[in-house]
This record gives sequence, structure tokens and C-alpha cells, in this order.
Amino acid sequence: MTTFTIRWILDFFIAFGIVTGGGLLSGIGAVLLLQAPASVMENVASNIKVWAMVAAVGGTIDPLRVIETNIQEGYLSPVIKQLLLFASAFIGAQLGYSLIHWISGGGAKP
Repeated sequence: MTTFTIRWILDFFIAFGIVTGGGLLSGIGAVLLLQAPASVMENVASNIKVWAMVAAVGGTIDPLRVIETNIQEGYLSPVIKQLLLFASAFIGAQLGYSLIHWISGGGAKP
């Protein structure tokens, strides 16, 4: 596997794990605080999606700087790779949120 493919897969699972883990652990905290775990889990998972993406792609402004400098110089290959990494992290975070939404009963229709 190429280093890009490895990074692409890891970014997906890092974002997925952050949202899923944060949502599940917030449910445990809600039980300890005698609050409704389902609503706390879904709220935390929704709020943490953006931070999961940031953590997955590197946690700094450098990925955006790569896009900016390479577009100005006319190199599109690094830009496309960075956008694919962002997309992978977004999909992982969204799937993590969807799993928490389903677990908390938000997916059930009356």
C-alpha cells in the first residue's frame, strides 16, 4: 500500500473513533450524573464531528496551507490528495455520528 492510501484509511478510522468513543463515553458520564444518556450522547457526537476531522487530518493549519500554496503554484496533485483526506475524515466522522444516532434511538421512527 502507498503512504497516501494508508493515511487515507487511518484518517477515516481516527475520525470515526473520536466521534464514536466520545459519544459512548459521554453516555457513561450522563448515567453517572443522572441525566438522559441518549440525548447527551447524540449532542456530544454532533458537537465533536468537526474536531474529529481536525484531529484526523493533523490538528493544525498545515493541511490548508498545503492546499493554498500548491494551488498558487499550479500543482493540483497535492491539493486533490489533501481534499481526499478531508473527505475521508468527514465520512468517518459522519458515520460515527450516524452510529451514535442509531444507538441512542434517534434512528427509530414511530
